[in-house]
Amino acid sequence: MFMRVRTGAIPRRLIRVRLKPQELNMTRFLSRRDSLKEMGIWVGGAFFPWSPHARNEHGEPLILPDDTMHSPLAAPVTAITLGAGMRGNVYGDYAVEYPDRLTIVGVAEPIPIRQERYAARHAIPETHRFVTWEHVFERPKFADAIIITTPDDLHYGPCMEALRLGYDVLLEKPISPSERECRDILALARETGRIVGVCHVLRYAPYFVRMREIMQSGAIGKVVSIQHFEPIEHVHMAHSYVRGNWHNSEATTPIILAKSSHDLDILRWMIGTDSVSIHAIGDLSWFKAENAPEGSTARCMDGCAIESTCPYSALRIYHRDRQRLYVFDLPDDDALRESAILENLRTTDYGRCVYRMDNDQPDHYVTSILFDGGVTASFSMEAFTPYHGRRTRVMGSLGYIDGDMSTMRIVDFRTMERTLLESSTMGVDEFTADGHGGGDWRLLANWVEAVAKQDASLLSSTIDVSIESHLMGFAAETSRRNGTVEPIRL
Repeated sequence: MFMRVRTGAIPRRLIRVRLKPQELNMTRFLSRRDSLKEMGIWVGGAFFPWSPHARNEHGEPLILPDDTMHSPLAAPVTAITLGAGMRGNVYGDYAVEYPDRLTIVGVAEPIPIRQERYAARHAIPETHRFVTWEHVFERPKFADAIIITTPDDLHYGPCMEALRLGYDVLLEKPISPSERECRDILALARETGRIVGVCHVLRYAPYFVRMREIMQSGAIGKVVSIQHFEPIEHVHMAHSYVRGNWHNSEATTPIILAKSSHDLDILRWMIGTDSVSIHAIGDLSWFKAENAPEGSTARCMDGCAIESTCPYSALRIYHRDRQRLYVFDLPDDDALRESAILENLRTTDYGRCVYRMDNDQPDHYVTSILFDGGVTASFSMEAFTPYHGRRTRVMGSLGYIDGDMSTMRIVDFRTMERTLLESSTMGVDEFTADGHGGGDWRLLANWVEAVAKQDASLLSSTIDVSIESHLMGFAAETSRRNGTVEPIRL
């Protein structure tokens, strides 16, 4: 019996490892790192280069797209960015890396330091710098496209206006917190014939592309069911959905869309048939006042008795561990950064006790989904994990897939052969993965190509297909609140 392990990508090669008799009945798979260690093979980031300057919100380097995604263009696509926060910079930095393909020619951003930094990075003249998105559309059309990375509740207005004025659009997810607004954008995109790409970046991650190929090829027979798990990671939950911008679902977006429209979209895309119905349960169980430990205070800096041992301590996360500091727009001067961090913890929600916020987002959420053809999927989103990165199990009539975005393990029931695909063969190295598995700039590469050639078929996440994940999310929220099984009305 052999275990097949793919390793390396330049060139790809197949290594067959003969297992010892006592290993034949092993019930666990070797981890990626263990398997490489056992074989004496080291796969480094050199095979898969990443940007030397661009980072995502976790501070991880962004992985460069495959060169095959860059066909020659007659001229760079020109774009205006609305919202110069973290996602605006992630997408805008593609233009810094590939100036022959994308040029950022304008920015709208109300926070002065963000606007100034973005304008400097892209050499945007003063005449093309705006405070709000409305100001952009007071001018005649002066670019090919608009990149919308404004807050969730400010997606609808600029997207509709961009379409009316003849711009193509790259729209950060969620499309909108409102089902009616999602449908309005879809209708106007069809009416105008403009391209609206939705930032469902996981569709472009080599890991998920490969998993879908295996599922669709019939290699594991008929797909019967899927179990999909999104671990939010406990600090991320506290940062974004307890203290942060998305802490209140009514003011922003329900967490099933704000965090997990990616996952609903990936399930639909990999299965390849329409969703039919959904049932959801979930609640906010931990981050509320009755769970506040004795001796805790309104702010972590107010002499909290348990601050030093609290896993959600703002002082620990932002001051001592220096995590997620992008939200503070800190000064460039290192001497001023320390006092600026502490001032933010004294005055903003990021310094408040997680048990005393006005948050309402569920910290655990479970859905069951029925798809055409009888395929079922269970999706679980959980706050209380020490890691992030999706986990997926696919059950087929002739085989099984189990993956964690670093490795993918496949079992063929006919031969009981076990295949281990490790991340380096799918275009991403474990030690340089950018949180979205390399999908961010692969999305940009496809979107730029689609806009340049005016061919929406070059983009797999147009609003026409991406809207279904949102309709699933809206139905899930109705189900969760009412205790019902909800049809998904496409």
